[in-house]
Amino acid sequence: MRSLLAIEWLKIKRYRTFWILIGFFIVLLPLWNYEISSGMISMGNSSINLLSQAYAFPEVWGNLGFWASIFVVFLSILVIILTTNEYNFRTNRQNVIDGWSRMQFYHAKVGMVIALSLAATLFLFLVGLIFGLANGGSITDVVDKFEQVGYFFLLSVDYLGFALFLSLWIKRSGLAIGLFFLYSIIIESILKGLINWKMDMKLGNYLPLQSSDELLPFPLVSLMKHIAKQPDASMGPYVIVTIAWILIYYFAGRMMLQRSDW
Repeated sequence: MRSLLAIEWLKIKRYRTFWILIGFFIVLLPLWNYEISSGMISMGNSSINLLSQAYAFPEVWGNLGFWASIFVVFLSILVIILTTNEYNFRTNRQNVIDGWSRMQFYHAKVGMVIALSLAATLFLFLVGLIFGLANGGSITDVVDKFEQVGYFFLLSVDYLGFALFLSLWIKRSGLAIGLFFLYSIIIESILKGLINWKMDMKLGNYLPLQSSDELLPFPLVSLMKHIAKQPDASMGPYVIVTIAWILIYYFAGRMMLQRSDW
């Protein structure tokens, strides 16, 4: 896997689009959260920062994870572009001519998904550490609710894995990106609403992307539960379902690649 990733890196390290989309994630995530954390809501003659607690330990992990789940779309688009470019420029066939098997090509892309997710999670940790300490937190509080950093990793793999699956299926960047946005923003929201409306078990929460979204709910909801000292909902089922969807993407993409005419 290391050699496959090394070759992938050689392909993309001089690719401007790669650095632009990575830059969007790196710059916008801390900048967006800085603006929120410093925003003041006036109440009469006083000013109260209602979100200040969300940027102290331990709430900072879930808070940053939620906002990062929005910006992870840049990485999803990157996966789509890098994968579909292989088909548009026929470099996938060149890889096979140079000695790769189809599975090596596929696992190089899977490795890219995991590597990007790990890098994004590490960056989230560093940003969260800075925000948490800047808001009066202690280094001993870092590990509290630290599992939410792991939830973000699962969410990243879920979104990027879904993007990879669409890329292998459609093979056209414009169509794949369009379908990604259409499904993630509109179709899945409609399906979730309809399923949860018809069923008491809220099975709509277990749809492919929604299952990982449930791991990192809107920060004010978690903050209010924390203030009211209410116990957090169990995330075990969402973790299991998210991993199941990731495995489905992997095996479906593998099967599709083996059966395609290349």
